[in-house]
Amino acid sequence: MSRLGPCRLLRRSWAALRVLRRVSVAGGPAGAAPAPGMEELLSRSVPPLPPYETKEKAPPPAELRGAEFMRYYRGLEAGPRRAELLTRLARDFGVDHGRVAEFSAKVLQAREQGRELGALLQAEDRLRYYLNPQYRGLLQHLGRLEGGLRFLVELRGDLVDGLATKAVDGPHVKEMNGVLKNMLSEWFSTGFLNLERVTWQSPCEVLQKISDSEAVHPVRNWLDMKRRVGSYRRCYFFSHCAIPGEPLIVLHVALTSEISSSIQAIVKEVHPIETEDLDKITTAIFYSISLTQQGLQGVELGTYLIKRVVKELQKELPQIKDFSSLSPIPGFTKWLVGLLSSQTKELERNELFTESECQEISEITGGPTTEMLKKLLTSNEWVRSEKLVKVLHLPFMRLCAWYLYGEKHRGYALNPVANFHLQNGAMMWRINWMADTSPRGIGASCGMMVNYRYFLEDTASNSAAYLGTKQIKASEQVLSLVSQFQQNSKL
Repeated sequence: MSRLGPCRLLRRSWAALRVLRRVSVAGGPAGAAPAPGMEELLSRSVPPLPPYETKEKAPPPAELRGAEFMRYYRGLEAGPRRAELLTRLARDFGVDHGRVAEFSAKVLQAREQGRELGALLQAEDRLRYYLNPQYRGLLQHLGRLEGGLRFLVELRGDLVDGLATKAVDGPHVKEMNGVLKNMLSEWFSTGFLNLERVTWQSPCEVLQKISDSEAVHPVRNWLDMKRRVGSYRRCYFFSHCAIPGEPLIVLHVALTSEISSSIQAIVKEVHPIETEDLDKITTAIFYSISLTQQGLQGVELGTYLIKRVVKELQKELPQIKDFSSLSPIPGFTKWLVGLLSSQTKELERNELFTESECQEISEITGGPTTEMLKKLLTSNEWVRSEKLVKVLHLPFMRLCAWYLYGEKHRGYALNPVANFHLQNGAMMWRINWMADTSPRGIGASCGMMVNYRYFLEDTASNSAAYLGTKQIKASEQVLSLVSQFQQNSKL
């Protein structure tokens, strides 16, 4: 949101103060010892793994060592230097493979010799202990320090970014990313999370963070933000008891009288300042959920947030009977362009459209169907033609239904948003044409959106069926479109 001037000024002022404070603390008094080198820092910051026999008696690392590590890391510029430190930490302070091999052999030996259960369990416990990487002790220690949990979230954010851009790579770094993700999953379990509602009276800094983190439907200005937390709207976020007031994941809800089929009516409609008419509220639409911390990627927060919000809404507005999302379909246009590209390599090959559809599309575009569509989709130009929008309605709807229902990754829905809601136990309920006509919506999903409907009495069984047998619960509309795709396409 570009015009939240007072909030930005406040936030920058606080940021500047924090920077000055860090500089003064890091700089220390005159004549202080010079900062250690990276190798020296790591060797004295990462505690050695104590012998199994004395693991309960080992003294905790000195608090100053952890604080020194955080200062040093934050003092490095984001990029190659941080990547080097993370790589060294993962590579040089990982699992002792020699010990793992030694105690794996002892477990096998105990089994083969038929030793008593207690001896076998102790051998397995030793093996489990030595499977812990040495850097885990540092991460655990940092998590106990004041501000340490926030620091670990930032550090994992750098790991996630580095792995995505290949700035850091290799099995050691990937393993450390997984270890830290599992640790954060425990520290950010529901017992430590607080559900907070955002209103126009919420602190300015919170409103700014909610605005900045909105990844699905960007907030345009103050009026837009005010509307999203005003009448017929709800906004909630999870915070952590160790990081109070800091939004971790945010859910926006629209209170309506029916299941919405268009995002325009939700994010663009201007409601007058008025008291909500409870008779008009029968449905809750989850229209945006955004993770604000890159470092919490893969930590299961969204599922619990939706469940908590449903309970909160049932308590506040017991007349609500229908719960549904209105979700984007990221990746659909890219998938479709990929299919068209594969077809243009073989002239006169058509596996996506019927003959009559190809003829109509060619007449409107003035060229070969697949080649012209590929160009038009890449530039979003096709929405300028009412005739083309009308002709593409049915074929694009059935292609989208197949993308959501039929395209899989390891047996589960390829589309990440679909996979998220299906894991939660929702039904793939309705695909909506021209539901998001913003440039972003047209570019990502040809303007289509989908409702994942939460039938509360069925969510547990639906989730179990999806996770266990990879079965997708879908409505007649979706299944009918999938059937049409299978009849008319030859993929």
